Amino acid sequence: MFKDLFHKKKYATIPSGQPRTKPDIPEGLMSKCPKCGNIQFSKEIEKNLKVCPGCGHHFRLSAWERIAMTFDEGRLAEFDAEMESVDPLGFPGYANKLEAQKKSSGLKDAVITGEGTIGGLPVVAAFMTFDFFAGSMGSVVGEKITRAIEQAHAKKLPLIIFSTSSGARMQESILSLMQMAKTSAALAKFQGDGGLYISVMTDPTTGGVSASFAMLGDYNLAEPGALIGFAGRIVIEQTIRQKLPDNFQTAEFNLQHGQLDKVVHRKELKATLAKLLDMHSDKGGIINGG
Repeated sequence: MFKDLFHKKKYATIPSGQPRTKPDIPEGLMSKCPKCGNIQFSKEIEKNLKVCPGCGHHFRLSAWERIAMTFDEGRLAEFDAEMESVDPLGFPGYANKLEAQKKSSGLKDAVITGEGTIGGLPVVAAFMTFDFFAGSMGSVVGEKITRAIEQAHAKKLPLIIFSTSSGARMQESILSLMQMAKTSAALAKFQGDGGLYISVMTDPTTGGVSASFAMLGDYNLAEPGALIGFAGRIVIEQTIRQKLPDNFQTAEFNLQHGQLDKVVHRKELKATLAKLLDMHSDKGGIINGG
């Protein structure tokens, strides 16, 4: 009996020099939340609109994912689908990088524009994506957004722009910076004639995009935790020689300091947009923002 309690354990041995094999887990099966660190099935996070069930962190969405979540039945009548960036200044390596970005993202540039309905109400929208060159704004991004504004103006429809960007695209230099003025001028004309513009800022919205059309909405909304600002934290701290608050440039910080009208959870965003559109609709198809 006592011998049974202290029986010799048997162990499997691995011959020296033989590599240990890892379990064959399909790539992309699991996702780790960058905020709380929890590891969960990717499909479960997708079912939750790419929001962490544990801490509420909002994962970034591609343009097509956001279109599917926002427009009725995920339907979009796309504008300028064939427009794509070129290398206007002959910037070293830019042409090759553009081709690589097109191949990896399946997109022609960092924004998709078009027309659809939200809650049955027609709207023109632009959906930026971080998947293409970190959402940077080059000539094509500015041109497509400007054309979308002009379409909304001509059709007397409301405009919604979902922004996410690392800023102006340095490989296009001044041609990129010019898009800030071009989009802002088109918005001024659109809003001056009573057009309704709703800006939705997602993580991150920075640089030239935040300093132009992203902050010019009649309503400025943002998703929880989104980074929103012009220059980065390190640059600002070095310039003013002061330590910034931990939550500096978050959507919540911007809301507290009057830069936003509302921070909206992704699950409530479509309903919030539908409510705003309905508030401004004359029920005849024309929506007035001012």
